[in-house]
Amino acid sequence: MEKAAYIYFMANKVNTTLYVGVTSDLVRRVAEHKAGVNPGFTDEYRCKKLVYYECGDSICNTLQREKKLKRWRRTWKDELVDGFNPTWRDLSGDIGVTPELVAYIAAHAQRYADSRDPGASPG
Repeated sequence: MEKAAYIYFMANKVNTTLYVGVTSDLVRRVAEHKAGVNPGFTDEYRCKKLVYYECGDSICNTLQREKKLKRWRRTWKDELVDGFNPTWRDLSGDIGVTPELVAYIAAHAQRYADSRDPGASPG
């Protein structure tokens, strides 16, 4: 049985920037975005609000769907969010992301990053 995968949208505070991502662990990944432990787009543009997600049936199909969504016009993405989350509220609490989890990931960011990178040397 193949592991489920999720497509998700992270937005900045005023919903002017959207990030489309894919993950096999939605709670962990959203907590990482909120903690700012991975430098990149979401950290730079402060996309810390989960506004949309969907569960795919396989990693392969989910990756294909993500590529398709990334090519969509912004208005189409906005309509998708509006249908799922009309007020664009942060849905992270609904999926189990807690302030304690975010704080834990932030506090252990280096050790956590090293454990994800088998080639990293111990700090």
